[in-house]
Amino acid sequence: MIGLGQLDNDLAGWLDRTLLVPGILGPERFEEAFVAIVTAAAADPDEAWLAFYRNTLAALHGEPAPGGTNAEIKPVHERAAQLAVGEVLELGCCFGFLALRLAAAGHRVIAGDLTPGTVDLLGRLAPRLGLDVETLLSDARAVPLPDGAVDTVLAVHLIEHLPAQDGKVVLAEAIRLARRRVVVAVPFEDTPNETWGHLTTFDADGLRALGEETGLPFTVSEHHGGWLVVDR
Repeated sequence: MIGLGQLDNDLAGWLDRTLLVPGILGPERFEEAFVAIVTAAAADPDEAWLAFYRNTLAALHGEPAPGGTNAEIKPVHERAAQLAVGEVLELGCCFGFLALRLAAAGHRVIAGDLTPGTVDLLGRLAPRLGLDVETLLSDARAVPLPDGAVDTVLAVHLIEHLPAQDGKVVLAEAIRLARRRVVVAVPFEDTPNETWGHLTTFDADGLRALGEETGLPFTVSEHHGGWLVVDR
């Protein structure tokens, strides 16, 4: 059994390296295995998840283990935090580590995701971490918020999980919601990473094409993947 001190987001990488092989654990069972490992670490599942959050946030703010999932995420979150201005909506927040980082930095943050379990988990645990994050159960393609609801909309490692056309819909929705800026971050891959549920690949030219379709000023850059920043 894994102890509370060992719980953090690097478990995802460990599962990928050790169990996600044919005949042992396929991608469709990944979430089930991940949840089972975390919740087995304490009699109270919320205490296990709280340790998971605290350990992950500490790694993302410190020196994560080389080669781990946290080490891959850390520079992405740092770049996103540099680009965020004012009130922020994060689409596809998953566990909400980026949203929590931004809340700790003083931003008003809304964290949205399509998965009820993770949205509920973030909503329960953010106050116990001493952070104020508003959660929103929503599809990033149709967010129940008014036009110009926030200053910045983030879609960080989201649209690679969607068919290409749906990614364009998410970008259009993000532009509708943002008063000032939209930030899209994606991995650069030759083929979609099926383990992580990727469906669409991107390169710099693909991001530029997305930016050009918006008709707004934009920049494309590379930093541990690709970044499209659209400014109003």
